Amino acid sequence: MVSRTTFDLLVVGDANPDVIVSGSPRHPEFGQREQLVPAAGLVLGGSGAITAYGAARLGLRTAFAGRVGDDPAGAFVLDALRGGGVDVSACVVDPGVPTAMTVVLVDGDDRAILTAPGCLDRLAPADVPPGLLERAAHVHVSSYFLQPLLAAGLAGLFGMARAAGASTSLDTNDDPAGRWAGLAGVLPVTDVLLPNENEALAIARAVSGAGPGAGTGVGAGADDDADLERAVKELAARGTLPVVKRGERGALAFADGELVEVPARPATVVDAVGAGDSFNAGLLAALLRGLPLSRGMSVAVTCGTLSTRAAGGTAAQPTWEEATS
Repeated sequence: MVSRTTFDLLVVGDANPDVIVSGSPRHPEFGQREQLVPAAGLVLGGSGAITAYGAARLGLRTAFAGRVGDDPAGAFVLDALRGGGVDVSACVVDPGVPTAMTVVLVDGDDRAILTAPGCLDRLAPADVPPGLLERAAHVHVSSYFLQPLLAAGLAGLFGMARAAGASTSLDTNDDPAGRWAGLAGVLPVTDVLLPNENEALAIARAVSGAGPGAGTGVGAGADDDADLERAVKELAARGTLPVVKRGERGALAFADGELVEVPARPATVVDAVGAGDSFNAGLLAALLRGLPLSRGMSVAVTCGTLSTRAAGGTAAQPTWEEATS
């Protein structure tokens, strides 16, 4: 029997160049003052692009659908994805709006992220060819809150993907507005939800009617195991499998009425940019290969950890052999 799929994974979402400034001062001085930093680099960025690149590195047949501008930044993004083995034939080149750009100021294991959205808010479900959905085994969407047209139609897009036989996953990333709205209708058609701790808490509060979370401002609740357990149970009750990225505490999921926990791996972190997206790629690669959830989470944690060995989101992403050895 001939498989209907051409791609193991279709990623729909954001792609942009990242300017990574390492050793950034916590409060850069204005007034035309020049300050020296240890290093800086121009690398592939965007949660969707980094996930797609990592998945291809792990051996998945991967396609990416998104928008870039008709400019040097867009050409950089497309060339980088192609160089990583990602099919970008469905990516829209928009002549009217520039490519998104991000500056990441890295201070130790913390970072500030400054993004000019460019054409991100123009990406819509109609930009994803139906024939491409029908040829993908799994559809992953990233950066929900940066792409309002895509967000508004995501339940329909995921419904189409599932009707075609694909599974689905979502990494919302942060909500800069702090509202966390619109997800109640999306979660029931999302097979796997991939938040970090603060995002899980904020989404659970929003969909339960307890009021919006405040993104990274959720505060001490992110360290409260009881709060996080309640959050993942609330999300699971909405019809999705929540798999929560916990950084140095590993990962936590709630499946079949049970909590599943996987510890972190020891690491000397050079740069944590994109580690969560590499986690996404690892989990999807493992689940699509048929591995059980706990083993898939271990692979995902390994992928996220190994990605921190070098600056930028893709430079140190592992192969499948590295991730499973």
